[in-house]
Amino acid sequence: MREKFRKWLPTPEALRNNRWLRWMGPVLLHPALWHFSRKGIALGVALGIFFGLLIPVAQIPASAAGAILLRANLPMAVASTLVSNPVTFGPVYYGAYRLGKVVLGERAITEIEAQQRLEGAHDEPPELQRKGFRERTAHWLERVRTVGKPLAVGLSIIATASGLTVYFLISGIWVLNTRRARRNRLREREKEKGRQA
Repeated sequence: MREKFRKWLPTPEALRNNRWLRWMGPVLLHPALWHFSRKGIALGVALGIFFGLLIPVAQIPASAAGAILLRANLPMAVASTLVSNPVTFGPVYYGAYRLGKVVLGERAITEIEAQQRLEGAHDEPPELQRKGFRERTAHWLERVRTVGKPLAVGLSIIATASGLTVYFLISGIWVLNTRRARRNRLREREKEKGRQA
């Protein structure tokens, strides 16, 4: 199983030559960042998913920095940021926005209001078109703030919950597999003793 992971994950050379990670230089050579241990893998995947869901840009450098600080598996941290991609981006951000609205206690918009907002998303009101740069900037910042606060709250909740869930899930599966392998080895030893007796 480890060999399958190693084939799928980026190599140390690929990460050192990555334009987003090149600035970290020799720090990327620490052995703990490449070790396949329960804690390292679980923490690496959790960090990648956390940053992959939390921030829309610079996910790879953020997860790599987190992996370096916490000594998590770097390839897993980088690879798991792909949880956020063009296919999942829309549903995740829409769900996070809706969750943020519920948590903040804000009224959810109706379908008609949503359609009106979509149709007028790129249009400025006529009275705003006659105003100066400062008023127009304030208008657009206010529109971003109304969407941004619920979105930020929702993304924080989803990213944190997903990261913690994945960490404990991977740790649990790893422990169960280790125990199962140990039991199988003990059975084999007992069978071998029985044959020899």
